[in-house]
Amino acid sequence: MSDTKKHYGFTTTILHNDRRKPIEQGSLHKPIHTSVAFGYGDARQLASVFQGKEPGFRYGRQGNPTVAALEDKISKMEDGVATLCFGTGMAAIGALAQALLKEGDHVVSSSFLFGNTNSLWNTVAGQGTDVAFVDATDVANVEAALRDNTRLVFVETVANPRTQIADLARIGELCRARGILYVVDNTMTTPWLFRPKAVGAGLVVNSLTKSIGGHGMALGGALTDTGLFDWSGYPNIAPNFRKLAPAAQGMAQLRAKSLRDFGASLGPEAAHHIAVGAETLALRMDRTCANALALAQMLEADDRVAAVYYPGLASHPQHGIATDLFRAYGSLFSFELKEGIDCFDYLNRLQIAIPASNLGDTRTLVIPVAHTIFFEMGPERRASMGIAESLIRVSVGIEDTADLVEDFRSALS
Repeated sequence: MSDTKKHYGFTTTILHNDRRKPIEQGSLHKPIHTSVAFGYGDARQLASVFQGKEPGFRYGRQGNPTVAALEDKISKMEDGVATLCFGTGMAAIGALAQALLKEGDHVVSSSFLFGNTNSLWNTVAGQGTDVAFVDATDVANVEAALRDNTRLVFVETVANPRTQIADLARIGELCRARGILYVVDNTMTTPWLFRPKAVGAGLVVNSLTKSIGGHGMALGGALTDTGLFDWSGYPNIAPNFRKLAPAAQGMAQLRAKSLRDFGASLGPEAAHHIAVGAETLALRMDRTCANALALAQMLEADDRVAAVYYPGLASHPQHGIATDLFRAYGSLFSFELKEGIDCFDYLNRLQIAIPASNLGDTRTLVIPVAHTIFFEMGPERRASMGIAESLIRVSVGIEDTADLVEDFRSALS
């Protein structure tokens, strides 16, 4: 398939992206390259690749043709200039600290975070980088926390599990005015519902394990450079990477320090599974978002339910932001049962939804948040994040809508 400048839609682009470049034996998918070493007939060319003077693969830890094809696919999804793939989504977030932060630096993070991300930032804080957790639903809180040594601002589009939405556009304006790297975790919305580049993000995080891979078959994560951040002004770029063009400096340092040095690499088999799953992202998200809205509306109307947290509901505090920015409201919501209804008994009565800890699967998954994924942080920190002891998180799948609604309704009886 010739590489033309014609603009195609989201799904058409992802389906045919591998074929934009030469592909072995006319395969429709990029083959799985399992070799960790790459040989060259000319030793000078090998040296040139290692010195970054020409493209090529050095060693499997730093890159692989199958992984590179997925990276290019994610870049197209996010309208970015370059992507790095990692073994997990957490490895992608960890790469920020590993490659871009130093002792004495400062980070401003939303306080409404995935539990493991919260734990990671606390670990980073214990290693000499100050981390300020703020209510990022209001840009004023972010601005008040900024310091001269603030290196990046980190937010999630839709917080897991309570679905708070950061003041995305105004935080982007603030970071652009101050020259601060703006990092947005797009996992809950995915590039189909929202592109953080539209609000000024310099780096975009995606957990490929979740909706992009979509079938619960492979772990993976990605960082995408949108091309908006001026790396020439970032103080922590090492001298050897300053020799590169400014636009390439950030990703070059991330690849070297987080993949080459730290080894947080994605394997080719997982990359293949994720790439195939990504082809149906838009189709699956349209279905899961519709299912989530139907379930959230049914539960909100039931007097046995104390609260439902879903951006698609008019009662959600950031419903307006979600409506303005997102194509749809996402496939994740959470809810609390009225006092006297045991959350474990309720979950055990469900016949379709599965108690499990993943997100973005084709199957609907449920989990009692305070007793599992947020148990470690303790009741005080959970309370500060608005996580009630009875909170149930729901990652909605692609099942038939009527079946899901009846399952969640019947379990209330």
